Amino acid sequence: MTDYINQGSKDTRSGFGAGLAELGRTNSNVVALCADLIGSLKMQTFIDENPERFFQVGIAEANMMGIAAGLTIGGKIPFTGTFANFSTGRVYDQIRQSIAYSNKNVKICASHAGLTLGEDGATHQILEDIGLMKMLPGMTVINTCDFNQTKIATIAIANFEGPVYLRFGRPSVANFTTENLDFEIGKGIKLKNGDDVTIVATGHLVWEALEAAKELESQGINSEVINIHTIKPLDEDIILKSTLKTGCLVSAEEHNYLGGMGESIAGVLAKQNPCPIEFVATQDTFGESGTPSQLMAKYGLDKDAIVKKVLAVKNRI
Repeated sequence: MTDYINQGSKDTRSGFGAGLAELGRTNSNVVALCADLIGSLKMQTFIDENPERFFQVGIAEANMMGIAAGLTIGGKIPFTGTFANFSTGRVYDQIRQSIAYSNKNVKICASHAGLTLGEDGATHQILEDIGLMKMLPGMTVINTCDFNQTKIATIAIANFEGPVYLRFGRPSVANFTTENLDFEIGKGIKLKNGDDVTIVATGHLVWEALEAAKELESQGINSEVINIHTIKPLDEDIILKSTLKTGCLVSAEEHNYLGGMGESIAGVLAKQNPCPIEFVATQDTFGESGTPSQLMAKYGLDKDAIVKKVLAVKNRI
């Protein structure tokens, strides 16, 4: 196992900003659109260097999606930027009709996802967006774990043909992957080998899964940890190979268990390798106002919650 080390806390939205800035220098077809949240999406460097390739649409997210779809007709690669709630729930009809159904090459980039939006509260903390987006035919769904992975994913989706939903967050979290990490859309990454239980995590829960694995090791449980950054298409092969070895699985995500990554994994296992599974996710509830760490603990989305679910799933074998 590679010993993953926290290189310092960084916000994943800044990883998006860094990746977008790099694309501005290397891909002349990339354009950016924002719904009055330039600072929150960290888009200023791209704008400063490419002012003619940026469109500020104001608080008109539905219009932004329509404009982005239109720009693809001329060969542009539009990156839209706003909060995850406004990137999905507010504009679902426009995404469905103008982008997904029309198979337009739009990159829907969504910051401030999940509970870790924090003090803005339940109305902004969308926990249903993965489910909304993965159900759209042809939509690729990516949920990155740290600054480095978000930067490289932003660059990677520009070279991918088709609509993409890229999900990232607001708070500073552990930055533990390498700058030149191996990233392939649709391919999970095994972070730790193990024989006793499979832990599959995405987004902010990947670091928590690695921390949980350390604690479990002290209890004599050898966990296999897999980072699923692409929720659709799901890397079924890496999950099946692991569970055939371990015989049980815990999924971990900052999202409702209904419609999330865990539900997709459960469907794969039900068809191809039935085995016990436990879900670390919100339990069909909205969030509330609080600091990210308070909310992750209260709603059972941290290291301790993963440890408890591993112990529970082991008891079911």
